[in-house]
Amino acid sequence: MTQDAGNGDRIGAAAFPRAVLDLFDAYVHGAIDRRGFLNQCALHVGGTVAATATLAALSPDFARGQVIKPDDKRIAISHVDIASPDGHGTVRAYVARPAGKAGAKLPVIIVAHENRGLNPHIEDIARRLAVDGYMAVAPDALTTIGGYPGDEDKARTAFATLDRNKIGEDFVAAATHARTMTGSNGKIAAVGFCFGGWIANMLATRLPDLRAAVPFYGSPPTLADVPKIKAPLLIHYGGNDTRTNAAWPDYEAALKQAGIRYTAHIYDGAEHGFNNDTTPRFDKAAADLAWARTLALFRRTLG
Repeated sequence: MTQDAGNGDRIGAAAFPRAVLDLFDAYVHGAIDRRGFLNQCALHVGGTVAATATLAALSPDFARGQVIKPDDKRIAISHVDIASPDGHGTVRAYVARPAGKAGAKLPVIIVAHENRGLNPHIEDIARRLAVDGYMAVAPDALTTIGGYPGDEDKARTAFATLDRNKIGEDFVAAATHARTMTGSNGKIAAVGFCFGGWIANMLATRLPDLRAAVPFYGSPPTLADVPKIKAPLLIHYGGNDTRTNAAWPDYEAALKQAGIRYTAHIYDGAEHGFNNDTTPRFDKAAADLAWARTLALFRRTLG
């Protein structure tokens, strides 16, 4: 399924100065706060009013980017609370699966979110996978503080207060539980975006029976753990994402040294977050190709 997000006439990343895109990347990853972004952005766009408008334009528009609606008759949605004794105690996950297959056993794909918790975009990714025939399980790292708060700034601030290692354990617990969930056939893969890309990489080092891992513009796992990877990796990077890409040479060297099966693609001209069709950083050509490659890997490894 291609990701025809229906973005209409929404402007793309090329409409923004490179310096502004880099400032926005720093903002969404916690290197600068909202005021810092606005103050610095104003220097490039002509003042505070223009900077405020620029931030609004760069921020997610979940309704416009939605591909599969929550009430789509082709899918069934539920939630599951999963024990995570080594993480935050409990992690809640959004579960999407094809409708009308109550007795079927399906492969499971763990969907790992960005650094804002389980927002509407990641839920939409889970629904897309359900339409393609999988059971998608999308944990919310913000479960311990009540779940995604409905506001990206609040979500990002809350996320920054959590222990990264405990979040990782929450995802390990969710993936382990997914093996034996009702409707699961025990075959599991993972896909993740940004922070979730690190989760996908990390799960590959922790789960010897993982069938595939697909990190989109994510940080590598602990390099000493790379030899533990058994699953094939499909790694996607945006060509303009110099911050994330800086870690790739060392990661690639570790993968080669350990003899790990991997394929990596760097999409020329694409930004960090190029698969996220709720913001101007979305690159339809790169996203469609990356998603087609992702689904092809899942078909080969999950059936």
